[in-house]
Amino acid sequence: MISSIIGTEIPFGENMPSGLIPHALANGSDGQLLVGKEGLVILNDFPLNAEVPAHLLDDEITPAKHLFIRNNGVAPKNIDINGWKLTITGESAAREVTFTLSNLKKMFEHVTYQAVLECGGNGRDEYTPSAKGNQWSTGAIGCPSWTGVRLGDVLKFCGVKKDAVYIGYYGADKHLSGNPKKDPISRGFPIEKAYEPETIIAWAMNGEDIPLANGYPLRLICPGFPGSTSGKWLEKIVIRNKVHDGTKMGGYAYRLPCNPVAPGEKPTKEEMCIIEEMPVKSLITYPKNSVEHSIEKSFHFRGKAWSGSGFVAEVFTSMDFGITWQKAKMGDAKNRFSWRTWENSVQFPKVGYYEIWARAVDSLGRSQPMVLPGWNPKGYLNNATHRIAVKVV
Repeated sequence: MISSIIGTEIPFGENMPSGLIPHALANGSDGQLLVGKEGLVILNDFPLNAEVPAHLLDDEITPAKHLFIRNNGVAPKNIDINGWKLTITGESAAREVTFTLSNLKKMFEHVTYQAVLECGGNGRDEYTPSAKGNQWSTGAIGCPSWTGVRLGDVLKFCGVKKDAVYIGYYGADKHLSGNPKKDPISRGFPIEKAYEPETIIAWAMNGEDIPLANGYPLRLICPGFPGSTSGKWLEKIVIRNKVHDGTKMGGYAYRLPCNPVAPGEKPTKEEMCIIEEMPVKSLITYPKNSVEHSIEKSFHFRGKAWSGSGFVAEVFTSMDFGITWQKAKMGDAKNRFSWRTWENSVQFPKVGYYEIWARAVDSLGRSQPMVLPGWNPKGYLNNATHRIAVKVV
């Protein structure tokens, strides 16, 4: 896979450390997307998709170098920042308005929120039978700080008709076929979500320009919903009087069976419902998986927890395969839709093999399952408990 990006065979490639990004990729066709990234594991080269090992997500605010890459098409090149425009239009727009990036920054209040960005297929690799798509493990997730303007403020300025029910986005990325008449992706969300204060049009991440791989110079941030609703390289927002019907809004894309199905069963397209709120979830970020630990010392570990509802109440951990659970110490959330850091420690009773499990619970009492949640054709929303192995000696 890597050799196809570079364009030649890699002798001794089997010796390349897992997750290492060859330096040559910085100058490759999609290598510009990897500039500034570290430790990412490439899952697909066309389009480029790469995730982050769990132990590299230990920072409270995810740095740009450790934020995953999720592409459906080909990212734009040679961006003219001064000429970049965003158009608000659609059948439920009172008027069509076009902004430059400078206009947006001057006309509306700036806001900054730390918000989780997670691909709807994060955890897909655990489903059996396997579901089609990038086989994400746990690393299609991050929680940077985003700066921009509230989407609701922009919509109010432009005017929204009473029949508006949805918004949709269009970006500057191109379809993999090269056909300019095809969109790689054009998703959206209900108008009510657009007016939530944390839903923003962002131009900065962690106080700097958003990396090209993550949507420079402008993107939507729709926290609590799948990352696919947070459109990158944003050029147009349409205000719709119906559910948006852009690319990857229909069929099986970012949809779950409206009613539970048996593993391997394929419901009809009409029996699929759009994914909106993401489930409660947690991740053990320290230490990394498969560590060795002395029986004489307490074992300290920590992680992150988040929820599409925006509120994580508690995290529980287990060292005996879910027989007993201990409450973890919780850190504060920076704001709604940011993750919460948690930590705990245990004293192992004797030497041997152990697993540390983590289970988050949201403010509505919804908990992560200890086993895989309901199977679905595209392998979305796996929020089973995360676990790491520990050998006690």
